[in-house]
Amino acid sequence: MLSNMKKYLLLLLFPLLAGTYSHSQKLYEWRGKDRLGIFSEKNLLKSWPAEGPAELWSVDDIGNGFVSPVFTETNFYISGETDSMLILYCYDLKGSKLWQTTIGKEWMRSYPGSRCAPTVVDDLIYIGSGFGNLYCVSRENGKLVWSKDLEKDFSGELPLHGYSEAPLVDGNAVYWTPGGKTNNVIALDRFSGRLIWSCKGYGERSAYNPPRIITHNGRKILVTFSAYHLMGIDAATGKLLWGHEQDNFPLAQRLPGYGDTHCNTVIYDKGFIYYAAGDGNCGVKLALSADGNEIKQIWRNKDFDSYMGGVVKIGDYLYCGATARPSLVSINAESGKIVDSLKLGSGAVIAADDMLYYYSQKGELALVKYNQGRFEKTGSVRIRKGNAQHFSHPIINKGILYQRHGKVLMAFDIQNK
Repeated sequence: MLSNMKKYLLLLLFPLLAGTYSHSQKLYEWRGKDRLGIFSEKNLLKSWPAEGPAELWSVDDIGNGFVSPVFTETNFYISGETDSMLILYCYDLKGSKLWQTTIGKEWMRSYPGSRCAPTVVDDLIYIGSGFGNLYCVSRENGKLVWSKDLEKDFSGELPLHGYSEAPLVDGNAVYWTPGGKTNNVIALDRFSGRLIWSCKGYGERSAYNPPRIITHNGRKILVTFSAYHLMGIDAATGKLLWGHEQDNFPLAQRLPGYGDTHCNTVIYDKGFIYYAAGDGNCGVKLALSADGNEIKQIWRNKDFDSYMGGVVKIGDYLYCGATARPSLVSINAESGKIVDSLKLGSGAVIAADDMLYYYSQKGELALVKYNQGRFEKTGSVRIRKGNAQHFSHPIINKGILYQRHGKVLMAFDIQNK
């Protein structure tokens, strides 16, 4: 009788304990808090000398790839491809390697190299490969805890250029987008890999999109892209709530590589969703209904057409890199009209301490002042180390600006001393 009473009490307490644990978890992910690309650093330089900010150190053996580092209080984690294998590295904040672990096969076809940023939660790390496989490893030493195979476990469908998705963790679930007809988007128990729910979505392949969970009037909604739809999915149940079709390609032309590349995480603010999908509808603002079950398009702008450089929203303005007319552009979030542009080429953008940091695909890392959507370039440095394409997003941590280029990660001092 006493044993049964103890079990009953544990069942009553478990939801409370689980909720407390989830609320207090330490989460570190791609592009910083909430994947916004806005960093809380202060007292940073407002202009750079002609030669650019001072380089503090660099590491040149992280393998091929495009993954930006993910920082905790004491370490950073980054992945790369060496000899066709995905390797995860752990470094201290001075650039000294603490450990490395071989995860599995990595993408070696178009744009070879690592492309799925790790997500760190408490004592575990979640990382995907270009082949769409998902791994959970120990933060202490990189030892494998569990793994899932894209095709065997979920009947997933590979996109043309390999998976490029940062695992999303919320509470005790990790979310992933296998794509395909059956398990289009899934939620797994983050400790065991057990399937919690599966959403068929629109049965399309993955769109290289790092998803985001938004909280709208108390309801959590997973927002991500598949090849031709932005989707809103109830994060608790996996129910598809709504979709926003990317209608620039007719059905007959929707082949891999045609209109299916949507790498930018969405922005959510005060009941509105903003996205930039250069290979789809370009710049879009959507209004959510009060219950989150419906959406209404407010505006579209074809010139706000970033494919993969990220978007930041500051006040009433959105900033991103444009593709058709390669530049850094700003758009008024209320009107949907372009306010200003700066001819820096297409690229990736982040923000900190009232400044933008823009890494162009030409290899220029620029410092840009913004004021009500207007730009003023106040410094730049040419990234000459490294190899392959200039696709990685810059990252700021503790007054240091980090930029990856292929096998090399550089650390620049941007503190105003």
